[in-house]
Amino acid sequence: MTDMVEVVIDSVRVSLMSPQRVVVLRQTEVERYLPIWVGPFEAESITVALQEVEISRPMTHDLLKNLFSLFNGKILRVEIVALKEDVYYGNIVAETDGKIINVDSRPSDAVALAVRAHVPILVSQAVMDEAGIVPEKNIQEETPSEPAEKLAPGVDAAPEDEKRLDVFEDFLKKLGTDKGDKEKPKS
Repeated sequence: MTDMVEVVIDSVRVSLMSPQRVVVLRQTEVERYLPIWVGPFEAESITVALQEVEISRPMTHDLLKNLFSLFNGKILRVEIVALKEDVYYGNIVAETDGKIINVDSRPSDAVALAVRAHVPILVSQAVMDEAGIVPEKNIQEETPSEPAEKLAPGVDAAPEDEKRLDVFEDFLKKLGTDKGDKEKPKS
């Protein structure tokens, strides 16, 4: 676990061009971000848990958390362990009967579970080195910000918000919108 870095959910973003969503994870020790494309249902599940919205019936990730509890399992952490051919691989680490178990998972499902279980989200250092994004230091000086009249009526953007989001705008321009949240092939 020493080659892992802790992250928190910075935001869940919506693509206006496709049904895909992006969960942006932020490293806790330094200003580095990891964007992960997820499906709309997983994004909704993460958002509902982050906002602590009361749902009358358990969602799938609530059900999974309840099953862990029912069988005396304790979720310790979730991990994003690999990135292969633009597909992230996740892992749920739990303890049951004194044994540590690893449950293979899509990162989007692992993150949705982590929010509910209030456990750390860890990312492999190799994944962060390969796919992490570090904002440029003087990004405001190098690129002029958007004029206020291009914003929606009544919306004022704070300069620090614009600076923080410029790096994601560049990232999203480089991505194809047809990739989506890829799952590992079923075996």
